[in-house]
Amino acid sequence: MSTYTSGARRTVLAVGTMALLLSAVPAASAADPAGSGPTWCPTVAGHQVDCGSLRRPLVAGKPELGTIGVSYAVVRHRGQGAAKGTVAVNPGGPREVAIGKAAEFAAGLEGVLDDHDLLLVDPRGTGASERIPCGVTDAEYRFGTRQQQRDAVAHCARTLGPRAQGYTTAATADDIDAVRARLGVRQLTLYGLSYGTYLMPVYASRHPGSVRNIVLSGAYPHDFDPLVRPSAQAVSLALRRVCERSVPKACDGDKAVRDLATTAARLRERPLTVPIVAEGRTYRERFTEGKLAHLMFEAASRGAGMAPAEPSLLGSAPWALDRFVKGDTEPLRRLVREEGSSGSTEDQAPYIAVVCNDYRKAWATDAPLSVRWQQYRKALAGAGQGGFGAFSGHGFTEGPTDGGDVCISWPRENTGRPQPTELRLPDVPVLVLSGDLDANTPDANGRLAAAKFRNSTFFSVRNVGHVPELESSGCVTGVTTRFIRTNAPGDTSCFGAVPPIAVTPVRR
Repeated sequence: MSTYTSGARRTVLAVGTMALLLSAVPAASAADPAGSGPTWCPTVAGHQVDCGSLRRPLVAGKPELGTIGVSYAVVRHRGQGAAKGTVAVNPGGPREVAIGKAAEFAAGLEGVLDDHDLLLVDPRGTGASERIPCGVTDAEYRFGTRQQQRDAVAHCARTLGPRAQGYTTAATADDIDAVRARLGVRQLTLYGLSYGTYLMPVYASRHPGSVRNIVLSGAYPHDFDPLVRPSAQAVSLALRRVCERSVPKACDGDKAVRDLATTAARLRERPLTVPIVAEGRTYRERFTEGKLAHLMFEAASRGAGMAPAEPSLLGSAPWALDRFVKGDTEPLRRLVREEGSSGSTEDQAPYIAVVCNDYRKAWATDAPLSVRWQQYRKALAGAGQGGFGAFSGHGFTEGPTDGGDVCISWPRENTGRPQPTELRLPDVPVLVLSGDLDANTPDANGRLAAAKFRNSTFFSVRNVGHVPELESSGCVTGVTTRFIRTNAPGDTSCFGAVPPIAVTPVRR
């Protein structure tokens, strides 16, 4: 569900879709001396881009907490006359910027921009929308132990104080609608990716009359399993699928899953220490079963299928696991170092606050900490080991940086109430896409997300991970473009031609 940066190649909609390059954009500012708009306003070749900001209440109904600036960019359509529609895109996170990726979004949605405008809003606290730091960086959070991650969550809450209430999905949804109203747009096409598939249904439930149609890619339902068991199970499915589909056959999927279970068990007993260099600084990560879970369900899903003929984390995993079981830890260490090199110094306030305010928990958020721990441990004990695939329950739930027990110390006072899991959704056309190699938002969750809508169409796209638009042929973006324009996906036969990813051979 969460999205981190990656060093993989970008193709078609890749950068815009996932905002994989998390380069910072300047904070909201006044118009530049040339009078061409705010200094952060992007340039998109062949298009007029209009930018602006508006002041929004930090917390609705609490004027004493002040306001926050929310910035937006509108990439105008190429054709003559009025736009036939406006597509509002959210690339995930929660914390991803949109405005700074305007050119990449425009390239990926080129067909749509013949007669549709593109609306990009930087969610509050990110990019050009007035950052409010809490003193926890991306790298510190990612590379820390689980206890350090829980401590970072508590530190973030203390630093934000009452302002933590301002970071919610509902607030971001209302910000987008305020921008829509300022622009005089009657209805939006909502295009959500990863966390955007959580945000956009919240927008639709709060502003149903403002929705024309919806695309959700890399989707999950609001009542998702707080123990993240579908992701644990999807790791094993992904390993089996890449082995079965490799040509020539590079590995045995069942053996790869057994090797994963053996690796997880060994790391439970004896974690590795892996030095990771990110942005010129060296971090010493304690690589536990939980870190392995994170590597396999989130990092390995990201970018899978984007460059199918080239090496990837998921395609290299069966070989690295085989070598680890045979006593050679270096291939796995190399995967950890390569994935970790993308860590940044970006502050995590928008990420931590949104997931800890909003996401479903395995405890009562009104309960004191000691009771929360009791409830969480009871839920974990009742889940059974089989539900976590090749991992132990305790080990796997230490993998998600937005789930498991990471938010258990998030205070009840001065923070937002959890987002309701049952939404009143409009009866509009909805397209839901999942990649069948995605363990971050697995296709089992995509089906559940699609089932929440009365008029939805669901596709699980073979041989791609998180999210399907990353595949390089343009097949998926062609389908989404048709859906946006016509409310129907049209011919989807190209899904069957998406090639399998390259897999490093496992030698016997």
